Amino acid sequence: MSTTGNSCGMAGKREPACYTARELAKELPGHVPDEYNTAKHLVYSSPATLAFNSPGAEGFGVKRAGLSIPGSVMLIVSPGCCGRNTSEITKLKGYEERFFYLLMDETDLVTGRHLKKIPQAVKEIVEFLPEKPSVVMICITCVDALLGTDMERVARKAQEEAQVPVRPCYMYALTREGRRPPMVHVRQSLYSMVPKRKKKGTSVNFLGFFAPLMDDFELYGMLRGIGVKKIREISRCKDIEEFYDMGEANFNLVLNSEAAPAADDLSKRLGIPYILLQRFYDVESVKRQYAALGKVLGSSLESRKGEEAALRAVQAVKEKAPGISFSIGESMNGNPFEMALALAKYGFRVDEVYGNPDPSSTNWIRRLAAISPDTRIYSNMEPTMLYYDSSEKKSDFVIGKDAAFYQPDALSLPWNEDVQPYGYAGITKLFRRILEKLEESGAERGQPYSAAAIRQEEGPGGTPAEGKGGRP
Repeated sequence: MSTTGNSCGMAGKREPACYTARELAKELPGHVPDEYNTAKHLVYSSPATLAFNSPGAEGFGVKRAGLSIPGSVMLIVSPGCCGRNTSEITKLKGYEERFFYLLMDETDLVTGRHLKKIPQAVKEIVEFLPEKPSVVMICITCVDALLGTDMERVARKAQEEAQVPVRPCYMYALTREGRRPPMVHVRQSLYSMVPKRKKKGTSVNFLGFFAPLMDDFELYGMLRGIGVKKIREISRCKDIEEFYDMGEANFNLVLNSEAAPAADDLSKRLGIPYILLQRFYDVESVKRQYAALGKVLGSSLESRKGEEAALRAVQAVKEKAPGISFSIGESMNGNPFEMALALAKYGFRVDEVYGNPDPSSTNWIRRLAAISPDTRIYSNMEPTMLYYDSSEKKSDFVIGKDAAFYQPDALSLPWNEDVQPYGYAGITKLFRRILEKLEESGAERGQPYSAAAIRQEEGPGGTPAEGKGGRP
């Protein structure tokens, strides 16, 4: 917050608001600075944030997530401007003929007249399709948030008329910072369809993501090693019956905290208990989490092979790029503060983090402050990010699409594929991908990539100095 003299800024120059890890650790958890609180200022939707902040954005926003149940279709009820970006999703394989639209005009916006049309629209969709859908998801926008629409009631009416399950999902950007953000509610809406089934002690569900986990995720084998025969994920269900079979689970493993309310609903409604896990990029944290999970399950859970592979991958990057520095964004598969802490613990320098801290980030930020106190923390949505100087290369390597936007001259890894990295396998894949990028950049050197050497060879602005052979 350079405008008030914070150490991230320079005197007399307009700078983006930021705190160092040391400064922010003193504020949390009791006080989240206004710069990180979107309720306290206008939102700056940079080209980077537009890609992932909107509930209808790329990746698994509300629209794709709402179609996770096999055989489902979606009715989007919105003004034309809100529904238009769905056309990009329809280009993806498997989504070509699953979206339908009920457009709202100005009268609808004022009177709510469109609500009476929804049951008939759902009925027409069911009659039009050659095969009856497993469920019709009704996706509504901020317009209905402002109107105070009771979409649960509308969905029940549509279900009566169409004779198929109908569920609502809310593309409410207005509630993104609220108690039930859109991506939390869509999970609750989907899993509300899981019926009560006879419990099987050998069945487990993974909740949290709308895409599958990595095939080599070690927890699959670890659970099978203690007698689990069936592990279900919504993304791997082949049909609606397999999705319904999630009701027979002995317990749920929640791998993303946004699915915790849905898991709590299942616990109350179906009596399926759940255990909440976290995604870590720190090998020791993964190891401790498996030990704790093993105690809860009454069995030893460990993967020496997975742990050793992860440590080897980290070491390979350290040997290839001694002294390399990183910046971390939030537009990637992970928590930017946890990843920054993991990299700092491995001995890498972490220059910047782009992400909105909250009280739940306190532990990671405090630990980061202890070993990397000068790491700068920016908010992607703070208006003063307009003044961020992207012409200066601050780090050698950036992770996340937003970080690549802010530092276009650094080596970059988006790390935002649909298939989800997790556990030791996720760490191994991350560092192997980093190593691949480093090898591509230094292929003609025939020697380890040295961050210091690269900086010496480059002239002002990160361009190769005259007579030197900079990065290919």
